[in-house]
Amino acid sequence: MRYWLLALLVFAVSTDATLAQEDKKTDDVKPADPDTGESTVQESTLGLLPNPLEKWGIKFAATYIGETLGNPTGGLKQSAIYEGRLNLAVDVDLEKMAGLKQLAFHANIFQIHGGGLSRGALLNYMDVSGIEALPSTRLYEIWFEQKWGTKLALRAGQLAADTEFMTAKYTDVFINASLGWPVGLSLNMPSAGPSPPLATMGARLRADVSDNLTLMGAIFDGNAAGPGPEDPQLRDRFGVNFRVNDPPLLLGEAQFLWNAKKGDPGLDGKFKLGGWRHFGDFNDQRFSASGVTLADPASGGTPATLSGDFGVYSVFEQKLYRVGHDDDRGIGIFARASYSPPDRNLIDLYADAGLELIGLSDQRPKDKFGIAVAYAHVSPRARALDGDFQRVLGPAWPARSYEALLTAVYQYEVRAGWTLQPTFQYIVHPGGGATNPLGNNPGKVLRNAEVFGLRTVLKF
Repeated sequence: MRYWLLALLVFAVSTDATLAQEDKKTDDVKPADPDTGESTVQESTLGLLPNPLEKWGIKFAATYIGETLGNPTGGLKQSAIYEGRLNLAVDVDLEKMAGLKQLAFHANIFQIHGGGLSRGALLNYMDVSGIEALPSTRLYEIWFEQKWGTKLALRAGQLAADTEFMTAKYTDVFINASLGWPVGLSLNMPSAGPSPPLATMGARLRADVSDNLTLMGAIFDGNAAGPGPEDPQLRDRFGVNFRVNDPPLLLGEAQFLWNAKKGDPGLDGKFKLGGWRHFGDFNDQRFSASGVTLADPASGGTPATLSGDFGVYSVFEQKLYRVGHDDDRGIGIFARASYSPPDRNLIDLYADAGLELIGLSDQRPKDKFGIAVAYAHVSPRARALDGDFQRVLGPAWPARSYEALLTAVYQYEVRAGWTLQPTFQYIVHPGGGATNPLGNNPGKVLRNAEVFGLRTVLKF
């Protein structure tokens, strides 16, 4: 509990924030739809979902996302799947409903169905879809947010981090999960960190210090599903574990903005510096508790325990071209990178970069096109373990090195609230090029994979 109080005190010592968020070119403090990154309270819909209580501050939202994906080459095997996720959300303006000044409530539920191409066929690190998960119906986020004028916003409850930390707005068109919550974080944190489909108990404080500086800090329970050998999604089947006693996870981020206000004539951009610190125990990537390599049968297969973990990251995004005076349409670029210590993390270095074209045609003002690359480096300690297996079992044993991604996607707006997205992904060295030597399919080479898909998103 002391960590929770300390974090809130540290981040609460913020300054004279003078900028109203509503004056910015983004709406990134409003509750985000995890399917599209758009705000659940300001979005284009099909107009089919009635909202008779909106005048009292209650708004319902429903989004369905469905997709087909297949890999004709590469991975562990060739396969094709269909998967989908229904997201039901409610947002309540408690000032309108009950006179509680600047207090809001948000909650949403997932209904997840279908298969998973990465889990079932590719065994790659950067899941080819951000909605890939085990079939279930589960609570995702449920929180209250209190604002104080234009200065501070405190959000508390069951939260996700992927829509606020290490984000870049020009990644919203891509469907690969790592272009949302990067594997430099998800593969290194217990239960993949606070991201779909597992949010966790926590609190986030945001301060818009000036037109050019925003500070954010958050504290989360460090393991949404809790410890155990099963898949985290099975340990928290319905999203209602509400754990608060695990070692905490802290995140912090400073955002430096330019031309950020609506009406600014210049092209807007942003640079972010952030980091995370986890206070739990982590497994050594090579050595056992007895000090010998895990490739040695005498090791007993129990990794050595290392105390704590951390990571640092940076994000850059810049609009290169704007269509007329429209703050949304134009061309933007992004780049992100992260580092974590190699002795206790599978991925020590991660980087991605890309380009997004938004509404360049007056006839198609909402269409988007994106192309991006990503790179995840297998840590030297994990690679050394593969070398140990080669010495024990022979040079034919495959070794991991890195995984890389090239992806392109076009988002076509059929009508307001309905889009179609054909997508292509080329994965170099899935899973680093080989399966985990301590996993369920040890010793298998994973070939480069091509993935084709079509996603549809319906916002009711």
